[in-house]
Amino acid sequence: MADYNAISPGTDLARYARELMRMHDTVIGGGRAALQPRPVVSRSWQRVLGFGLVPDRLGARDPLSAEQLEQLRRTSPLRLVIDDLARAISSVADASHFLMVVTNGDGIILWRRGDTKVRRTADRLGFSEGARWTEDEVGTNAIGTALQEASPVQLFSGEHFEQAQHPWYCTAFPIHDPRSGELLGIVDISGPALTLHPAIGALVETAVLLAESLLRRHHDEALERLRLAAEPIVSAVGGPALVVDDAGWVAHSAGVAVRDRISVPELDRPIAVPGLGLCMPERLDLGWLVRPAADDRQITAHLQLGRKPVIEVRADAEPWRVALSQRHAQILDQLATAGREGMTPYDLSVALFGDGEHSVAARAEVSRLRKTLGAIVDSSPYRIADGVELTVTD
Repeated sequence: MADYNAISPGTDLARYARELMRMHDTVIGGGRAALQPRPVVSRSWQRVLGFGLVPDRLGARDPLSAEQLEQLRRTSPLRLVIDDLARAISSVADASHFLMVVTNGDGIILWRRGDTKVRRTADRLGFSEGARWTEDEVGTNAIGTALQEASPVQLFSGEHFEQAQHPWYCTAFPIHDPRSGELLGIVDISGPALTLHPAIGALVETAVLLAESLLRRHHDEALERLRLAAEPIVSAVGGPALVVDDAGWVAHSAGVAVRDRISVPELDRPIAVPGLGLCMPERLDLGWLVRPAADDRQITAHLQLGRKPVIEVRADAEPWRVALSQRHAQILDQLATAGREGMTPYDLSVALFGDGEHSVAARAEVSRLRKTLGAIVDSSPYRIADGVELTVTD
């Protein structure tokens, strides 16, 4: 992973902050400074200027209501590890000098922990729970820029676009679903610029790795509870079947090759599962029972490209159709061309983005696609699953 730190050991923070603020004023004003912004900062400033933001005014904050914020917290997987994140960071650093902030994948601050004095200063910036800290809202900041760059970002003083943020540093690290690679949010440590320590970046990274490990453990334990609860039901009904959780992750299989995930089950909505054909999910206490609804287990699918892509899936006499985004249609088209060899995340990154630097983004896109189409797309490597015949037309 490339070095994302804004300072190095021994940096004179006060002097460097003054140099960066002078550089900021010169470069944003259209001049040429002796000190040039780092590439990640330069890219962000160009994006922010394109949004029409100006550095001497605060962008929109418009925090969510308490009810909306609480709803996002309840549905975020990060609720399971927020206390672990706070303990991991405060156990090795003086929490009186910074805030720990955790956002969702849209950059909305869900939780904020830290010193009361630092919180009051952050409040004046609108750096509060319920606020959306993306580049288009508040300019160059570690949270929004990490979302844009899909990588860790640390910013110091005048590297922020808004002048009001110049007294701050911020270090943001994306946190992903360890099962799918999907972005869950951003973990950020922010504080007064002159308190930045070179080890802060490593601290945030370590806390995120711990949290991702704990998320996987929570997931495995939940699937085991579901398997134990559903095993008697699967034995009683007989025949091939899967037991899956609400996100389509497989807890138990009988009479069918084990798959890691199918499309998200819904009541009265058929889904196609390679090896089972068309299935009608049945609700269980902790998950879903998925078994064949027809004798024909062969699945055929036809992808229609164009301005509004759609895929039609047939596993018996009645096909079902799903509208797709252009990106998801592009992925399916690439996988159809790749054939049985499939594609790695690196291969898909090259195909989608023109380089191999966006493997994380490629994995996240496939994860979202599999929420819709489930096991029709295999994950190791990415390919069209066995038992599925996919055709594509423009």
